[in-house]
Amino acid sequence: MHFLVLAICCSVSVSVLFKLCKRFNVVTEQMIAFGYIMALSLSYFLLRPDFNGLSFTEFFIQSEAKPIFLTLGVLLPVGFMVMSKAIEYGGIVRTDAAQRLALFLQIIAAVVIFGETLTDLRIAGVAVAFLALFCLLFKPAGTVGNMVKAAFALGGVWLIWGTSGILYKKIALMGGAFPTSLFIAFSLAAILVFSYLIIKRTCWTVPSFVAGMLLGCLNFGNILFYIYAHQHFKENPTIVFACMDIGVICLGAVVGALFFKERISKINSAGIGFGILAIFLLYGEKLFA
Repeated sequence: MHFLVLAICCSVSVSVLFKLCKRFNVVTEQMIAFGYIMALSLSYFLLRPDFNGLSFTEFFIQSEAKPIFLTLGVLLPVGFMVMSKAIEYGGIVRTDAAQRLALFLQIIAAVVIFGETLTDLRIAGVAVAFLALFCLLFKPAGTVGNMVKAAFALGGVWLIWGTSGILYKKIALMGGAFPTSLFIAFSLAAILVFSYLIIKRTCWTVPSFVAGMLLGCLNFGNILFYIYAHQHFKENPTIVFACMDIGVICLGAVVGALFFKERISKINSAGIGFGILAIFLLYGEKLFA
């Protein structure tokens, strides 16, 4: 359970960092680029990916993991860029909603792809989790400057975050081979985003570099602990999918209220309560086993 707690803390910290970008004149794309350099360094020195005995053909062409790390290599930087656009066009609340409602995709994958059989207690937990999500994300209707761009950006966040969570589960199933695949995914992500910035002829800034180093540490921690959680609950991906999403949104609501003075309505408060109940239902079988 402690891996999930750490992953949740890292994920919320990433959101806080994105919220502070404009305040400190950080260029989002540069921050993402430098972040992957840090994440790449941490994965190399801490996870020690093993390339011994692997030829280019075996790993990059014949490897069954190739579709996973190639897809992640694209989704990782694109996901952050789409997220920044979603915040710009649709606002933080709607972006957070799109990201966390990716739970729907992950629950479907847990049953269809990973063959999990849901018990009555977990079915109840999933139902309560969805109720918690809707309560937590409830906000009075507002206007969006560009509805078309907002719809595409928010839809992209929903699809990318849902797909990434499923792919992390696939990586977790690789056991000891996951450090190598993760390192390759980070490498591809770094190449793509730096190529984009070089073509764009960006003007590099120090605040973006500093923020990028911090983002890289948090992003690496988020992914690493998330994968460890999936390895610990390898037979029950629903626990990780649901607890991660509910935990992030509950902690995010508290952080937003305490540090950013964001108002929590009575419905949002009820959502936090439902979220705690959902986590208890989903984790209860393991707790009392």
